Amino acid sequence: MNRSDDSTASPAIEESARPGIVSLIIRILLPVILIVVGAVGYSMLSKSEPAPAPPRPKPKALEARVTELKREDYQILIPSQGMIRAHSQVALTAQVSGRVLIIHPEFEEGAFFKEGDILLELDPIDFEVAVVSAESQLAQAMLALAQERARAEQARLDWKDLGYTEEPSELVRREPQLNAAEQNLKLAEAQRASAQRNLDRAQITAPFDGRVLTRAVGIGQTVGGATPLGEIFATDYSEVRLPVSTRSLADLSLPEDIIDPPLDVRLKDGLVEGSALEWEARILRTEGALDASTLELFAIARIEDPYGLQSEKVPLRVGQPVDAIIPGRILKDVFVIPREAVTSLSRIRLVDPESLKLQSVRIESLWADDDFIVFQDSTIEDGTLLVMTRLVYAPDGGTVVIVEDEIPAEPESAEAVPVKGTEGAANP
Repeated sequence: MNRSDDSTASPAIEESARPGIVSLIIRILLPVILIVVGAVGYSMLSKSEPAPAPPRPKPKALEARVTELKREDYQILIPSQGMIRAHSQVALTAQVSGRVLIIHPEFEEGAFFKEGDILLELDPIDFEVAVVSAESQLAQAMLALAQERARAEQARLDWKDLGYTEEPSELVRREPQLNAAEQNLKLAEAQRASAQRNLDRAQITAPFDGRVLTRAVGIGQTVGGATPLGEIFATDYSEVRLPVSTRSLADLSLPEDIIDPPLDVRLKDGLVEGSALEWEARILRTEGALDASTLELFAIARIEDPYGLQSEKVPLRVGQPVDAIIPGRILKDVFVIPREAVTSLSRIRLVDPESLKLQSVRIESLWADDDFIVFQDSTIEDGTLLVMTRLVYAPDGGTVVIVEDEIPAEPESAEAVPVKGTEGAANP
């Protein structure tokens, strides 16, 4: 009975073991198959030739505007600005007290006058009375002196008639009385002259050639010796204080004293931008100390005949702002280029005129202003082309195509329009 059970159990065990064997075979054969397939594919791909790479595009030539570099002598020009002021501006006052009687047209605001012109008059009656009184005292003093001289002569004669042989004393000769009479006469003469001067001072006259800035009195007003009558200023020449930065002093030769040669400057109108008005001036001296707030040195320039009274030039009025251009030292054999041609790293781009190849050069400026930069470089030859166009990517050695400036279209009118050429460096 036991044997029959064993025979019936064996087929069941064999049937249950078959799925496990199949799974084991699949797990072993699958990686082998994948490896074989990969090796065959790699062998086939390695035997095939690679596809040719597409040709690289030729670098595009750079288009740029250029200008020709040329050495020249450049004079440094220092800009400055100031306000025109009168060299002599005073408050007019009377030397005597009195009531204003007459105001002449020469003493109206803005009026011109000459030295010695009568500007206004005070009531002279009191001064005339003082002159008459002084003349009366002078006459009395002259009479007293004449009487004392007669008495002195009579005393000398009486001394002789009395038979005295010795020299009479000073008192007998009446010398003290005579001296007193002479001093009284001098006093009377001085009082007469003082009264006459006061009468003359009742007419207030101009101390110089000038112009009235303000008038502070009117007819009928009583004024004293300290009462301001108005403000006047001289018109023979004006002055302007021009601030100069201490960094620019090394480039200038400013006169320090009146014996030093003056420096000519040009003044332009500071009220109207772009105005063509110009005036000539001369720097005669500088102030003795730097300004405490700005640490600038002020140069004093003089403008002769500012109101054009002796010429036909446009008047330059007191208080008018002006822009000044002060000439400095001259830089020899330098390149002057527009500021727009220089990059932020102080580099410029040059083009060889024959090969049209691009190269960049670093420069060190000797002088610069808002429009131009001046530098010196012995390695750059005259005729080298300077790139004026802003190039975003411009490697050295690249080829440059020169682009001319655009020519403006022909206008419809018959008037000719000048053609603008290639930009070039110019002195400011």
